[in-house]
Amino acid sequence: MSLETFRTETRAWLEANCPPAMRVPAKGEADICWGGKNWTFASDDQRIWLERMVERGWTVPTWPKEYGGGGLSKEEAFILKEEMKAIRARSPLDSFGIWMLGPALLKYGNEEQKREHLPKIARGEIRWCQGYSEPGAGSDLASLRTKGVKDGDEYIINGQKVWTSYADKSDWIFALVRTEADAPKHLGISFILIDMDTPGVSTKPIKLISGKSPFCETFFDDARAPVANVVGKPGQGWEIAKYLLSHERAGIVSDTVAGGLNPVTASHQVGEVDEHGRIADPILRGDVARLTIDALAFEATMRRVKDEADHGEGVGARASILKYVGTELNKRRHELNMSALGSDGLLWEGEKEEDGDPARNWLRSRANSIEGGTSEIQLNIVAKRVLELPGT
Repeated sequence: MSLETFRTETRAWLEANCPPAMRVPAKGEADICWGGKNWTFASDDQRIWLERMVERGWTVPTWPKEYGGGGLSKEEAFILKEEMKAIRARSPLDSFGIWMLGPALLKYGNEEQKREHLPKIARGEIRWCQGYSEPGAGSDLASLRTKGVKDGDEYIINGQKVWTSYADKSDWIFALVRTEADAPKHLGISFILIDMDTPGVSTKPIKLISGKSPFCETFFDDARAPVANVVGKPGQGWEIAKYLLSHERAGIVSDTVAGGLNPVTASHQVGEVDEHGRIADPILRGDVARLTIDALAFEATMRRVKDEADHGEGVGARASILKYVGTELNKRRHELNMSALGSDGLLWEGEKEEDGDPARNWLRSRANSIEGGTSEIQLNIVAKRVLELPGT
């Protein structure tokens, strides 16, 4: 099938199958479908949209069909993304399993692990969280202390993770665990899949300044995980972690691209437009134009890096560039939203949750420069591994 034919058929299918309610921006967390065993759909349209996309494998369009994917080429997947954007179709499923664990399993997982977990991720049946950071191991992740002691065909795991996004809502966790006590710190870590219902696994939400709490502490107290749940080889966790981090950092900034292209709508909400329908304040209008241009340039760069990665060059340390720039763009976008709203942007409580979202989202955006590796760490990586500057 030619790409033009694929585009025509995709456009027609989306028009016929994407419910109208799924063609408007999400107003809050409930409008974003995360899936999982305990997921409750916000509406029938949200459920229908997911089911229809799952049937075609388009929640993970480039994954092989045998693992629940669509088997599309990267060119076809890009067309699908363009056509969804054209009708403002929401993503049918947001998932750490899709963004992070899936790529790691496709590269390092054995066939049994792929067939067990990937189709469930593609269908939104299992919700995953990431167990990396610890109270004493954030930027220096390799110094983590969560340990696993082998006992027959299981590991007994003890330790604590922190900043575990949505751990209290997740079904499984992919965690870094020190299993080789005598190995150098980077070589003694294993990448283990753990069921959150396992006895000895517990979570505690962390309240943020924004009033929302996506982050949790996660505790392992003599929790047991099968040795068969180790991805790759025991002690290969650091290699897998680095590979996964490049996908995590790309995932963190992916929303920046989508949001940055239409950075400010608040000005229209407060009526500050001129006779031509433009933002009346010329300074604000200029700021919006600069952000939009920067976001377009960033999207083009993301597209180029992805294309190079698809041709075998990998992303590597360049993920740190994307993470840092994407973080700054997202912070600028929320700053502009607050500026456009003026005093209305200070609203915190309202009749509906989204009434206070501009202020909450502005506060939440500050965490972008910490999560997934701090901006300072990203700049260090760029200096050492991209620019190859001499160390001190």
